[in-house]
Amino acid sequence: MTSPRVPGAGDRLELPCGESVGLSTLDMGMREFDCDCGDTHAVVMDVHPPGRFLPEFLVDVLRETVETTDEADQLGTVHLMGIVLEEFPDAVLAKDVEDDGDIGCGLVWVTDFDSRRLHEIVVELVVELMEHAVSHADDEAAIDAFETEMAEFDVGEFVETYRHQRDFEGEYDSAA
Repeated sequence: MTSPRVPGAGDRLELPCGESVGLSTLDMGMREFDCDCGDTHAVVMDVHPPGRFLPEFLVDVLRETVETTDEADQLGTVHLMGIVLEEFPDAVLAKDVEDDGDIGCGLVWVTDFDSRRLHEIVVELVVELMEHAVSHADDEAAIDAFETEMAEFDVGEFVETYRHQRDFEGEYDSAA
């Protein structure tokens, strides 16, 4: 017979670094935390909007063009983190926490990288997705134009500018 589960009563996430963190220490406003291993780990929750990583106009374009195969009706943070998890399976912990009422979300991801590096990875992977999609276009001029634009695109500079605009360095960012 199983014992009743009390939300937040000692449930812990085993992190990719080997340490663990109590579920009750995570909250929806958290973007990263300093771990006992000495590193800083990014935290993402399914309730975080994809605008955390990408400008809303780009999210809108992706939602119009990317077909999702699951029950979700549009591309969102779950899909972005799925791409990251697929690319870095040993560096991302994904946990269903829907039954824990203390957190306020259904899924949580904790990464071996800090929130800035995770942001860069998401942007890099979305650019790769876009490059792949454009490569299937029948319009050589569009392909050439996209490749020219991407040759000049600096992921680090984009992330720096976007994070500054969204105030991700403050205690409370504006993308919650």
